[in-house]
Amino acid sequence: MSNVTSASPTGVDVGWAGLPRVFVGVGVTVLFAELIGAVTVPLGGSYKVVLLPLLWALLIGAAWGLASPRLPAVIRFDARTQAVAGAALQPALLLFVAKLGLLVGGSLPKILAAGWALVFQEFGHFFGTMVFGLPLALLLGIKREAIGATFSVGREPSLAIIGEKYGMNSPEGRGVLAEYMTGTIFGTVFIAIFAGVVTGLGIFDPLALAMGAGVGSGSLMAAASGAIAAQQTPEVAKDVAAFAAASNLITTTVGTYFTLFLSLPFTVWAYGVLEPILGRRQTTSEPLPPPEASVPASSHQPATTFSAVEFLSIWLVSALVALVGNYIAYKTVPDVSVLAGAAMIVAAVVAGHLVYVLTKRVVPAVVWVSLVAMALTYPTTPFAADVAAITGKINFLALATPLLAFAGLSIAKDLPAFRSLGWRIVVVSLMANAGTFLGATIIAQFFMHKPV
Repeated sequence: MSNVTSASPTGVDVGWAGLPRVFVGVGVTVLFAELIGAVTVPLGGSYKVVLLPLLWALLIGAAWGLASPRLPAVIRFDARTQAVAGAALQPALLLFVAKLGLLVGGSLPKILAAGWALVFQEFGHFFGTMVFGLPLALLLGIKREAIGATFSVGREPSLAIIGEKYGMNSPEGRGVLAEYMTGTIFGTVFIAIFAGVVTGLGIFDPLALAMGAGVGSGSLMAAASGAIAAQQTPEVAKDVAAFAAASNLITTTVGTYFTLFLSLPFTVWAYGVLEPILGRRQTTSEPLPPPEASVPASSHQPATTFSAVEFLSIWLVSALVALVGNYIAYKTVPDVSVLAGAAMIVAAVVAGHLVYVLTKRVVPAVVWVSLVAMALTYPTTPFAADVAAITGKINFLALATPLLAFAGLSIAKDLPAFRSLGWRIVVVSLMANAGTFLGATIIAQFFMHKPV
Protein backbone atom coordinates (compact mmCIF):
# COMPACT_ATOMS: atom_id res chain seq x y z
CA MET A 1 0.00 0.00 0.00
CA SER A 2 0.99 3.53 -0.56
CA ASN A 3 3.02 5.49 1.88
CA VAL A 4 1.38 8.58 3.27
CA THR A 5 4.06 10.84 1.91
CA SER A 6 3.64 9.80 -1.67
CA ALA A 7 2.05 11.68 -4.44
CA SER A 8 -1.35 11.04 -5.88
CA PRO A 9 -1.38 9.06 -9.12
CA THR A 10 0.24 11.07 -11.82
CA GLY A 11 -2.15 12.99 -14.01
CA VAL A 12 -5.24 12.35 -11.91
CA ASP A 13 -7.64 15.26 -12.05
CA VAL A 14 -9.06 15.05 -8.55
CA GLY A 15 -12.10 17.18 -7.89
CA TRP A 16 -15.59 17.31 -6.49
CA ALA A 17 -16.93 15.23 -9.37
CA GLY A 18 -15.09 12.22 -7.96
CA LEU A 19 -14.73 12.82 -4.24
CA PRO A 20 -18.42 12.61 -3.23
CA ARG A 21 -18.75 9.25 -4.98
CA VAL A 22 -15.60 8.05 -3.24
CA PHE A 23 -16.90 9.25 0.13
CA VAL A 24 -20.15 7.34 -0.37
CA GLY A 25 -18.22 4.27 -1.48
CA VAL A 26 -15.97 4.41 1.58
CA GLY A 27 -18.93 4.92 3.91
CA VAL A 28 -20.86 1.95 2.50
CA THR A 29 -17.76 -0.23 2.45
CA VAL A 30 -16.87 0.54 6.07
CA LEU A 31 -20.46 -0.01 7.17
CA PHE A 32 -20.55 -3.52 5.72
CA ALA A 33 -17.04 -4.30 6.96
CA GLU A 34 -17.83 -3.27 10.54
CA LEU A 35 -21.13 -5.18 10.48
CA ILE A 36 -19.21 -8.34 9.49
CA GLY A 37 -16.82 -7.62 12.37
CA ALA A 38 -13.80 -9.58 13.53
CA VAL A 39 -13.79 -13.24 12.55
CA THR A 40 -11.54 -15.70 14.38
CA VAL A 41 -10.25 -18.59 12.27
CA PRO A 42 -8.88 -21.50 14.34
CA LEU A 43 -5.74 -23.11 12.94
CA GLY A 44 -5.65 -26.12 15.24
CA GLY A 45 -4.75 -26.31 18.90
CA SER A 46 -4.35 -22.87 20.43
CA TYR A 47 -3.34 -21.31 17.11
CA LYS A 48 -5.66 -18.87 15.42
CA VAL A 49 -5.80 -15.85 13.13
CA VAL A 50 -8.23 -12.95 13.58
CA LEU A 51 -9.59 -11.35 10.39
CA LEU A 52 -10.50 -7.74 11.17
CA PRO A 53 -13.00 -5.32 9.60
CA LEU A 54 -10.13 -3.47 7.93
CA LEU A 55 -9.43 -6.62 5.89
CA TRP A 56 -13.11 -6.88 4.91
CA ALA A 57 -13.05 -3.22 3.92
CA LEU A 58 -10.14 -3.87 1.58
CA LEU A 59 -11.77 -6.92 0.02
CA ILE A 60 -15.22 -5.34 -0.31
CA GLY A 61 -13.73 -2.24 -1.92
CA ALA A 62 -11.66 -4.33 -4.32
CA ALA A 63 -14.66 -6.49 -5.25
CA TRP A 64 -16.73 -3.36 -5.86
CA GLY A 65 -14.14 -1.95 -8.22
CA LEU A 66 -13.71 -5.24 -10.09
CA ALA A 67 -17.47 -5.71 -10.51
CA SER A 68 -18.06 -2.11 -11.60
CA PRO A 69 -18.14 -2.76 -15.39
CA ARG A 70 -21.23 -4.93 -14.83
CA LEU A 71 -22.95 -2.62 -12.34
CA PRO A 72 -25.48 0.18 -13.00
CA ALA A 73 -23.81 3.50 -13.72
CA VAL A 74 -25.05 5.09 -10.50
CA ILE A 75 -23.00 2.71 -8.33
CA ARG A 76 -20.15 2.13 -10.75
CA PHE A 77 -16.52 2.91 -9.83
CA ASP A 78 -14.75 3.64 -13.10
CA ALA A 79 -10.98 3.92 -13.47
CA ARG A 80 -10.99 7.66 -12.86
CA THR A 81 -12.97 7.36 -9.63
CA GLN A 82 -10.69 4.54 -8.53
CA ALA A 83 -7.74 6.85 -9.14
CA VAL A 84 -9.39 9.52 -6.99
CA ALA A 85 -9.84 6.94 -4.22
CA GLY A 86 -6.16 6.03 -4.50
CA ALA A 87 -5.16 9.68 -4.26
CA ALA A 88 -7.45 10.29 -1.27
CA LEU A 89 -5.82 7.42 0.59
CA GLN A 90 -2.73 9.53 1.21
CA PRO A 91 -4.39 12.35 3.24
CA ALA A 92 -6.85 9.90 4.86
CA LEU A 93 -3.89 7.95 6.19
CA LEU A 94 -2.75 10.99 8.18
CA LEU A 95 -5.72 10.56 10.55
CA PHE A 96 -4.47 7.12 11.47
CA VAL A 97 -0.95 8.50 11.85
CA ALA A 98 -2.22 11.22 14.20
CA LYS A 99 -4.07 8.69 16.34
CA LEU A 100 -0.94 6.58 16.63
CA GLY A 101 1.10 9.68 17.48
CA LEU A 102 -1.30 10.40 20.35
CA LEU A 103 -0.74 6.86 21.61
CA VAL A 104 3.03 7.12 21.21
CA GLY A 105 3.27 10.45 23.10
CA GLY A 106 1.75 9.00 26.24
CA SER A 107 3.76 5.80 25.91
CA LEU A 108 7.17 7.37 25.25
CA PRO A 109 8.56 6.32 28.66
CA LYS A 110 7.62 2.70 27.88
CA ILE A 111 9.04 2.94 24.36
CA LEU A 112 12.33 4.40 25.60
CA ALA A 113 12.50 1.60 28.16
CA ALA A 114 12.56 -0.89 25.32
CA GLY A 115 16.26 -0.04 24.89
CA TRP A 116 18.03 -0.53 21.57
CA ALA A 117 15.36 -2.78 20.12
CA LEU A 118 13.71 0.05 18.16
CA VAL A 119 17.04 1.03 16.64
CA PHE A 120 18.35 -2.38 15.74
CA GLN A 121 15.04 -3.71 14.43
CA GLU A 122 15.68 -1.53 11.37
CA PHE A 123 18.40 -3.98 10.35
CA GLY A 124 15.76 -6.67 10.35
CA HIS A 125 13.39 -4.65 8.18
CA PHE A 126 15.88 -4.11 5.44
CA PHE A 127 18.06 -7.19 5.54
CA GLY A 128 15.09 -9.46 6.21
CA THR A 129 13.69 -8.70 2.75
CA MET A 130 16.95 -9.71 1.12
CA VAL A 131 17.67 -12.76 3.29
CA PHE A 132 14.22 -14.25 2.74
CA GLY A 133 13.58 -13.06 -0.80
CA LEU A 134 16.85 -13.11 -2.74
CA PRO A 135 17.73 -16.83 -2.48
CA LEU A 136 14.19 -17.79 -3.48
CA ALA A 137 14.29 -15.40 -6.43
CA LEU A 138 17.51 -16.91 -7.69
CA LEU A 139 16.21 -20.46 -7.25
CA LEU A 140 13.18 -19.49 -9.34
CA GLY A 141 15.43 -18.24 -12.13
CA ILE A 142 14.92 -14.49 -11.66
CA LYS A 143 17.95 -12.42 -12.61
CA ARG A 144 18.70 -8.79 -11.79
CA GLU A 145 15.00 -8.12 -11.21
CA ALA A 146 15.65 -9.87 -7.90
CA ILE A 147 17.72 -6.90 -6.71
CA GLY A 148 14.84 -4.46 -7.14
CA ALA A 149 12.32 -6.89 -5.67
CA THR A 150 14.25 -7.83 -2.54
CA PHE A 151 16.34 -4.85 -1.37
CA SER A 152 13.28 -3.37 0.39
CA VAL A 153 9.51 -3.71 0.65
CA GLY A 154 9.24 -1.62 -2.50
CA ARG A 155 7.31 1.42 -1.41
CA GLU A 156 7.55 4.86 -3.01
CA PRO A 157 11.03 5.82 -1.69
CA SER A 158 12.36 2.52 -3.07
CA LEU A 159 10.91 3.33 -6.50
CA ALA A 160 12.65 6.69 -6.40
CA ILE A 161 15.99 5.14 -5.43
CA ILE A 162 15.92 2.45 -8.11
CA GLY A 163 14.51 4.82 -10.71
CA GLU A 164 17.35 7.26 -10.19
CA LYS A 165 20.12 4.66 -9.97
CA TYR A 166 19.07 2.17 -12.67
CA GLY A 167 16.00 3.62 -14.44
CA MET A 168 12.53 2.08 -14.25
CA ASN A 169 12.93 0.21 -17.54
CA SER A 170 15.98 -1.65 -16.23
CA PRO A 171 15.74 -5.19 -14.79
CA GLU A 172 16.11 -3.67 -11.31
CA GLY A 173 13.32 -1.21 -12.13
CA ARG A 174 11.01 -4.02 -13.23
CA GLY A 175 11.79 -5.84 -10.00
CA VAL A 176 10.96 -2.94 -7.69
CA LEU A 177 7.84 -2.22 -9.73
CA ALA A 178 6.74 -5.83 -9.28
CA GLU A 179 7.30 -5.51 -5.54
CA TYR A 180 5.30 -2.27 -5.50
CA MET A 181 2.41 -3.78 -7.46
CA THR A 182 2.31 -6.93 -5.37
CA GLY A 183 2.27 -4.87 -2.19
CA THR A 184 -0.49 -2.68 -3.58
CA ILE A 185 -2.72 -5.56 -4.65
CA PHE A 186 -2.00 -8.22 -2.06
CA GLY A 187 0.30 -6.68 0.54
CA THR A 188 -2.28 -5.68 3.13
CA VAL A 189 -4.17 -8.96 2.97
CA PHE A 190 -0.97 -10.97 3.06
CA ILE A 191 0.70 -9.12 5.93
CA ALA A 192 -2.50 -9.16 8.02
CA ILE A 193 -2.82 -12.94 7.73
CA PHE A 194 0.92 -13.57 8.09
CA ALA A 195 1.25 -11.34 11.17
CA GLY A 196 -1.82 -12.98 12.70
CA VAL A 197 -0.42 -16.47 12.15
CA VAL A 198 3.01 -15.56 13.58
CA THR A 199 1.36 -13.93 16.60
CA GLY A 200 -0.74 -17.04 17.15
CA LEU A 201 2.39 -19.18 17.41
CA GLY A 202 3.10 -17.54 20.78
CA ILE A 203 6.86 -17.41 20.14
CA PHE A 204 7.42 -13.65 20.13
CA ASP A 205 6.68 -10.88 22.59
CA PRO A 206 3.73 -8.72 21.38
CA LEU A 207 5.91 -5.60 21.49
CA ALA A 208 8.60 -7.23 19.34
CA LEU A 209 5.89 -8.18 16.86
CA ALA A 210 4.64 -4.59 16.97
CA MET A 211 8.08 -3.28 16.05
CA GLY A 212 8.19 -5.78 13.20
CA ALA A 213 4.90 -4.34 11.93
CA GLY A 214 6.44 -0.91 11.32
CA VAL A 215 7.55 -1.70 7.76
CA GLY A 216 7.41 1.91 6.52
CA SER A 217 3.94 1.79 4.98
CA GLY A 218 0.99 3.12 6.97
CA SER A 219 -1.61 0.71 5.61
CA LEU A 220 0.65 -2.34 5.87
CA MET A 221 1.52 -1.33 9.42
CA ALA A 222 -2.17 -0.85 10.22
CA ALA A 223 -3.02 -4.30 8.92
CA ALA A 224 -0.16 -6.04 10.71
CA SER A 225 -0.50 -4.23 14.03
CA GLY A 226 -4.26 -4.76 13.98
CA ALA A 227 -3.81 -8.49 13.52
CA ILE A 228 -1.33 -8.55 16.41
CA ALA A 229 -3.42 -6.36 18.70
CA ALA A 230 -6.53 -8.48 18.09
CA GLN A 231 -4.88 -11.34 19.97
CA GLN A 232 -3.88 -9.23 23.02
CA THR A 233 -5.59 -7.76 26.07
CA PRO A 234 -6.94 -4.20 25.59
CA GLU A 235 -4.03 -2.72 27.55
CA VAL A 236 -1.36 -4.62 25.61
CA ALA A 237 -3.18 -3.77 22.36
CA LYS A 238 -2.59 -0.07 23.06
CA ASP A 239 1.12 -0.71 23.57
CA VAL A 240 1.19 -2.70 20.33
CA ALA A 241 -0.22 0.27 18.44
CA ALA A 242 2.25 2.67 20.06
CA PHE A 243 5.32 0.53 19.38
CA ALA A 244 4.24 -0.20 15.80
CA ALA A 245 3.77 3.51 15.18
CA ALA A 246 7.17 4.38 16.64
CA SER A 247 8.84 1.70 14.53
CA ASN A 248 7.00 2.82 11.41
CA LEU A 249 8.04 6.42 12.00
CA ILE A 250 11.70 5.41 12.25
CA THR A 251 11.43 3.27 9.12
CA THR A 252 9.73 6.08 7.20
CA THR A 253 12.39 8.66 8.10
CA VAL A 254 15.83 7.14 8.55
CA GLY A 255 14.79 4.03 6.66
CA THR A 256 15.15 5.72 3.27
CA TYR A 257 18.81 6.45 3.94
CA PHE A 258 19.28 3.00 5.43
CA THR A 259 17.92 1.52 2.21
CA LEU A 260 20.06 3.71 -0.01
CA PHE A 261 23.40 3.32 1.76
CA LEU A 262 23.18 -0.17 3.31
CA SER A 263 20.40 -2.36 2.03
CA LEU A 264 20.78 -1.78 -1.73
CA PRO A 265 24.60 -2.09 -1.84
CA PHE A 266 24.44 -5.23 0.30
CA THR A 267 21.77 -6.78 -1.94
CA VAL A 268 23.84 -6.04 -5.06
CA TRP A 269 26.85 -7.66 -3.41
CA ALA A 270 24.84 -10.69 -2.28
CA TYR A 271 23.39 -11.08 -5.78
CA GLY A 272 26.91 -11.20 -7.22
CA VAL A 273 27.91 -13.90 -4.74
CA LEU A 274 24.76 -16.05 -4.81
CA GLU A 275 23.68 -15.84 -8.44
CA PRO A 276 26.45 -18.12 -9.78
CA ILE A 277 25.53 -20.68 -7.11
CA LEU A 278 21.74 -20.56 -7.00
CA GLY A 279 20.84 -18.93 -10.31
CA ARG A 280 19.25 -20.79 -13.19
CA ARG A 281 19.72 -20.20 -16.88
CA GLN A 282 16.28 -19.05 -17.93
CA THR A 283 15.48 -15.38 -17.98
CA THR A 284 12.81 -13.72 -15.94
CA SER A 285 9.37 -12.27 -16.53
CA GLU A 286 8.16 -10.25 -19.47
CA PRO A 287 8.87 -6.52 -19.40
CA LEU A 288 6.31 -4.57 -17.43
CA PRO A 289 4.21 -1.66 -18.68
CA PRO A 290 5.77 1.80 -18.39
CA PRO A 291 5.90 2.71 -14.71
CA GLU A 292 4.25 6.05 -15.38
CA ALA A 293 0.98 4.19 -15.89
CA SER A 294 0.65 2.99 -12.35
CA VAL A 295 3.33 4.36 -10.11
CA PRO A 296 3.70 7.64 -8.26
CA ALA A 297 6.36 9.83 -9.79
CA SER A 298 8.31 10.52 -6.65
CA SER A 299 8.33 9.82 -2.99
CA HIS A 300 7.86 13.00 -1.05
CA GLN A 301 5.79 15.17 -3.34
CA PRO A 302 2.45 16.47 -2.06
CA ALA A 303 -0.91 15.46 -3.49
CA THR A 304 -1.04 18.68 -5.50
CA THR A 305 -4.29 17.80 -7.20
CA PHE A 306 -6.20 18.32 -3.93
CA SER A 307 -7.19 21.80 -2.83
CA ALA A 308 -7.14 22.81 0.83
CA VAL A 309 -10.92 22.41 1.02
CA GLU A 310 -10.72 18.96 -0.50
CA PHE A 311 -8.00 17.95 1.98
CA LEU A 312 -10.20 19.11 4.85
CA SER A 313 -13.22 17.29 3.45
CA ILE A 314 -11.25 14.03 3.24
CA TRP A 315 -10.13 14.34 6.86
CA LEU A 316 -13.58 15.25 8.15
CA VAL A 317 -15.45 12.57 6.20
CA SER A 318 -12.89 9.92 7.12
CA ALA A 319 -13.20 10.88 10.80
CA LEU A 320 -17.00 10.69 10.68
CA VAL A 321 -16.92 7.31 8.94
CA ALA A 322 -14.48 6.10 11.59
CA LEU A 323 -16.88 7.20 14.33
CA VAL A 324 -19.60 5.06 12.75
CA GLY A 325 -17.24 2.09 12.78
CA ASN A 326 -16.19 2.92 16.33
CA TYR A 327 -19.83 2.78 17.40
CA ILE A 328 -20.57 -0.51 15.60
CA ALA A 329 -17.41 -2.32 16.68
CA TYR A 330 -16.77 -0.86 20.14
CA LYS A 331 -20.24 0.41 21.14
CA THR A 332 -18.89 3.91 21.77
CA VAL A 333 -21.72 6.37 21.27
CA PRO A 334 -20.46 9.45 19.39
CA ASP A 335 -21.38 11.96 22.12
CA VAL A 336 -19.84 15.38 22.68
CA SER A 337 -16.60 14.06 24.17
CA VAL A 338 -16.09 11.56 21.33
CA LEU A 339 -16.73 14.27 18.75
CA ALA A 340 -14.22 16.45 20.60
CA GLY A 341 -11.68 13.62 20.38
CA ALA A 342 -12.25 13.30 16.64
CA ALA A 343 -11.87 17.08 16.28
CA MET A 344 -8.59 16.90 18.21
CA ILE A 345 -7.26 14.22 15.86
CA VAL A 346 -8.26 16.22 12.78
CA ALA A 347 -6.68 19.34 14.32
CA ALA A 348 -3.40 17.47 14.81
CA VAL A 349 -3.49 16.45 11.16
CA VAL A 350 -4.19 20.01 10.01
CA ALA A 351 -1.41 21.43 12.19
CA GLY A 352 1.10 18.83 11.02
CA HIS A 353 0.14 19.33 7.40
CA LEU A 354 0.53 23.10 7.73
CA VAL A 355 4.04 22.67 9.11
CA TYR A 356 4.76 20.29 6.22
CA VAL A 357 3.68 22.90 3.69
CA LEU A 358 5.41 25.82 5.43
CA THR A 359 8.70 23.90 5.57
CA LYS A 360 8.56 23.40 1.78
CA ARG A 361 7.75 19.68 2.08
CA VAL A 362 11.36 18.75 2.78
CA VAL A 363 10.37 16.38 5.60
CA PRO A 364 7.45 14.00 4.99
CA ALA A 365 4.04 15.05 6.33
CA VAL A 366 3.80 11.85 8.35
CA VAL A 367 6.71 13.04 10.49
CA TRP A 368 5.17 16.42 11.31
CA VAL A 369 1.74 14.96 12.04
CA SER A 370 3.33 12.34 14.29
CA LEU A 371 5.39 14.95 16.17
CA VAL A 372 2.40 17.25 16.72
CA ALA A 373 0.26 14.37 17.98
CA MET A 374 3.03 13.02 20.21
CA ALA A 375 3.56 16.46 21.76
CA LEU A 376 -0.12 16.69 22.67
CA THR A 377 0.00 13.62 24.90
CA TYR A 378 3.60 13.71 26.13
CA PRO A 379 3.37 13.37 29.94
CA THR A 380 4.79 16.85 30.70
CA THR A 381 2.48 18.65 28.25
CA PRO A 382 -0.35 20.60 29.96
CA PHE A 383 -3.73 18.87 29.55
CA ALA A 384 -2.00 15.76 28.10
CA ALA A 385 -4.17 13.48 30.22
CA ASP A 386 -7.34 15.22 29.03
CA VAL A 387 -6.29 14.96 25.39
CA ALA A 388 -5.43 11.29 25.84
CA ALA A 389 -8.78 10.66 27.52
CA ILE A 390 -11.00 12.17 24.82
CA THR A 391 -9.00 10.79 21.88
CA GLY A 392 -8.72 7.43 23.64
CA LYS A 393 -12.43 6.85 23.11
CA ILE A 394 -11.74 6.30 19.40
CA ASN A 395 -10.07 2.95 18.76
CA PHE A 396 -7.11 3.09 16.39
CA LEU A 397 -8.52 0.18 14.36
CA ALA A 398 -11.70 2.17 13.71
CA LEU A 399 -9.53 4.83 12.08
CA ALA A 400 -7.66 2.21 10.05
CA THR A 401 -10.76 0.71 8.44
CA PRO A 402 -11.68 3.76 6.28
CA LEU A 403 -8.19 4.02 4.83
CA LEU A 404 -8.29 0.34 3.83
CA ALA A 405 -11.63 1.10 2.15
CA PHE A 406 -9.94 3.87 0.15
CA ALA A 407 -7.21 1.39 -0.79
CA GLY A 408 -9.66 -1.34 -1.76
CA LEU A 409 -11.72 0.94 -3.97
CA SER A 410 -8.56 1.92 -5.87
CA ILE A 411 -7.14 -1.55 -6.50
CA ALA A 412 -9.04 -2.60 -9.65
CA LYS A 413 -7.32 0.03 -11.80
CA ASP A 414 -3.94 -1.60 -11.09
CA LEU A 415 -4.90 -5.12 -12.14
CA PRO A 416 -4.01 -4.78 -15.87
CA ALA A 417 -0.42 -3.93 -14.97
CA PHE A 418 -0.43 -6.59 -12.28
CA ARG A 419 -1.47 -9.32 -14.74
CA SER A 420 1.67 -8.66 -16.76
CA LEU A 421 3.86 -9.75 -13.82
CA GLY A 422 5.25 -13.24 -13.78
CA TRP A 423 4.04 -15.41 -10.90
CA ARG A 424 7.60 -16.05 -9.73
CA ILE A 425 8.36 -12.45 -8.90
CA VAL A 426 5.00 -12.14 -7.13
CA VAL A 427 5.98 -15.05 -4.89
CA VAL A 428 9.33 -13.41 -4.24
CA SER A 429 7.68 -10.10 -3.38
CA LEU A 430 5.41 -11.74 -0.82
CA MET A 431 8.39 -13.53 0.66
CA ALA A 432 10.20 -10.18 0.93
CA ASN A 433 7.21 -8.73 2.79
CA ALA A 434 7.27 -11.67 5.16
CA GLY A 435 11.01 -11.27 5.57
CA THR A 436 10.92 -7.61 6.58
CA PHE A 437 8.29 -8.34 9.25
CA LEU A 438 9.93 -11.47 10.56
CA GLY A 439 13.49 -10.12 10.42
CA ALA A 440 12.64 -7.01 12.41
CA THR A 441 10.61 -9.03 14.91
CA ILE A 442 13.46 -11.44 15.56
CA ILE A 443 15.98 -8.65 16.14
CA ALA A 444 13.56 -6.66 18.30
CA GLN A 445 12.90 -9.76 20.39
CA PHE A 446 16.63 -10.21 20.95
CA PHE A 447 17.39 -6.62 21.97
CA MET A 448 14.18 -5.67 23.72
CA HIS A 449 14.04 -4.78 27.39
CA LYS A 450 10.56 -5.41 28.68
CA PRO A 451 9.07 -2.03 29.73
CA VAL A 452 7.56 -1.75 33.21
